Amino acid sequence: MNETTKSPRVLAVHAHPDDIEFQCAGTLALLKQAGCPISVATMTAGDCGSAELGPDEISAIRRAEAEKAADLLGADYTCLEFKDLAICLDNESRRRVTELIRRTCPDVVITAPPVDYMSDHEMTSRLVRDATFNASCPNYATQQWDPAPATQKIPYLYYVDPIEGVDWFGEPITPDFVVDITPAFELKLEMLACHDSQRAWLRQQHGLDEYLEGCRRWSKQRGSEIGVQYGEAFRQHKGHPYPHDNLLLELVDAK
Repeated sequence: MNETTKSPRVLAVHAHPDDIEFQCAGTLALLKQAGCPISVATMTAGDCGSAELGPDEISAIRRAEAEKAADLLGADYTCLEFKDLAICLDNESRRRVTELIRRTCPDVVITAPPVDYMSDHEMTSRLVRDATFNASCPNYATQQWDPAPATQKIPYLYYVDPIEGVDWFGEPITPDFVVDITPAFELKLEMLACHDSQRAWLRQQHGLDEYLEGCRRWSKQRGSEIGVQYGEAFRQHKGHPYPHDNLLLELVDAK
């Protein structure tokens, strides 16, 4: 690793509180152990995540749950305050996400997959992709009251698995690589368990802790693909002009 990549800063951005924990918390824990500063962000506070509580009440609970999970990782947490089921691909949204990229100034960005089961995930993926490009353009104004300066480079960009590893038609999506998260799996589960408002709903519906068991099952599935106990899968954005070497793979010694 050269001088510029000794301690890369990592930003993970997904749509809702708990998405990061499900899809990439194990990898983030390994990156933290490798010395990387970690920031996590959610687009929304999860205002539609309850059948009993109103949007303001459940949002306050879920922000606190996301903060608690980030604290376990030793990461800072930001909510961009979009609304559930209302993340849209427009320039106002691009500006908001671009400002996050500029303020965080990450070397590595991990975000939602381009194709997934719901629009919030897909719109997050596209907005983060656009923002990682826009952030280094000095003349692109975010119109914030105290805007951060443009970044110096385009970061490495990675997409997590879609839910259950399939596209809209239920067809498997082949990842570029799978990270062995076995050493960090218990921390991943502990972080996911912080989101008790969502666990409680599923316990009521399923009669068991499906929230954690579902995570365990899918992590085992991806792990089995590389001969380890637990894994998390990724694809790398290699379109022009993004970096093509695989810094994330190098940092976590993935297979």
